[in-house]
Amino acid sequence: MRENIHRFFRAARGAGVHVSPAESIDAMRAVAEVGLSDRAILRDTLLLTLAKSQDEKLALGECFDLFFSQPEPRQEQPEANNDDTPQEAAQSRSSGATSDAGANQPSEGLGPLAQMLLSQDRNAIAAAIASAAGAASLSDIRYSTQRGIFSSRILDAMGLQRLRDDLDELTATNPALAERLRATLEGLREAVRDTVAQGLALYAREEAENLRNEILRNAPLARIERRQVAEMRALIRQIARRLRERYSKPRKRQRRGHLDVRRTLRRNAAWGGVPFLTAWKRKHRDRPKIVALCDVSGSVAQVSDFFLLLIHSLHEVVDDVRSFAFSSHLIEVSDILESKSPEEAMAEIMSKVGFGSSDYGSSLVDFEKEWMNTLTPQTTVIVLGDARSNNLDPRADILRRICERSKRLVWLNPEGRLAWGFGDSEMPRYATFCSLVRQCATAQQLERAVSDIVATYQ
Repeated sequence: MRENIHRFFRAARGAGVHVSPAESIDAMRAVAEVGLSDRAILRDTLLLTLAKSQDEKLALGECFDLFFSQPEPRQEQPEANNDDTPQEAAQSRSSGATSDAGANQPSEGLGPLAQMLLSQDRNAIAAAIASAAGAASLSDIRYSTQRGIFSSRILDAMGLQRLRDDLDELTATNPALAERLRATLEGLREAVRDTVAQGLALYAREEAENLRNEILRNAPLARIERRQVAEMRALIRQIARRLRERYSKPRKRQRRGHLDVRRTLRRNAAWGGVPFLTAWKRKHRDRPKIVALCDVSGSVAQVSDFFLLLIHSLHEVVDDVRSFAFSSHLIEVSDILESKSPEEAMAEIMSKVGFGSSDYGSSLVDFEKEWMNTLTPQTTVIVLGDARSNNLDPRADILRRICERSKRLVWLNPEGRLAWGFGDSEMPRYATFCSLVRQCATAQQLERAVSDIVATYQ
């Protein structure tokens, strides 16, 4: 049972429930206290010790019900032949009695699996399947194409080869008993297939989700289908959580660097230069600040949706984040993103400035009039947009002044590099004043860009 509980922890992680080693130890101690006899109490115990939110509680409950449900072998029922005449039925009963007498003969000399199947002991068969599944490492299943392999492994672990030998012997000596054993074997195969399907649902979920996320990470954000938007938002939140875990370690105000030899000697002059007291060179850390300007015009609105969600999920990493959205004019959207859900926030932002024709020059003028004084030498300015200004004045001079007032100016463009500078694209002109220009068309590229920006503050 201890091994089963450990396999359950693995299945729970695949269902999206974070189970740390310390939490698994607490859960095992709780299970030792309440025992295993009452399934309902065991379920409540695991949910109380492992689930940390309502979503995890629901996921863990479904995982428990699936994990502890044991597929049972199906019994083959003989079909009655209603077309027999009374005389044929009497003959059939007479011959059937003889056959049953032969079929019910003792099964000495048969292997353990054959005896178990002929006894029709459901509990013993279910326990044997579970034991064989553990021996076959069913918890290692990852793909649906492995179902046949693991089914064969489980049957082999149960003694299928010996059962085949028994069937060959009975076919020659007792055909009726062999036919009965063959029917129960088919029921066993179905139960094993059900067990493998259950294992696939339990243990392959994480792998399937990782594969789906990997495909989604490399899909162009601008061409995400409506049905995939919720999945992409969940993926962006995972990326934000990963970045927070990587970069949100407490930053000490002063960190030891290299030994400062001159200050060390000066401090220890009273002791003849013996270094009782040491002095270290300190590394100065800027207080990070990010200002994000996002184009939400029709061509890049969906990309900006995910970008703003990612930026405002990093407050634990970056102390000061201010976000702005624009198409033909620019507004600040920091309060909207912080106070509302992503769906509500983007709906409100789009209703105010979204889906218009982009005018970078007018939007930069708005920023210079209202918020240029917020920029400091510690500010990183991030612009997300395709730099297409519909042949209007791009006002690159304002972008130059933004660059001069800030620490860095980073431009993330969702278009491919081959399109920069063609048509109404002003990207080559804007790139002159940028510290860094990146193509940012997928979630993976977005994660790398934001990770590189945040890493500079560590």
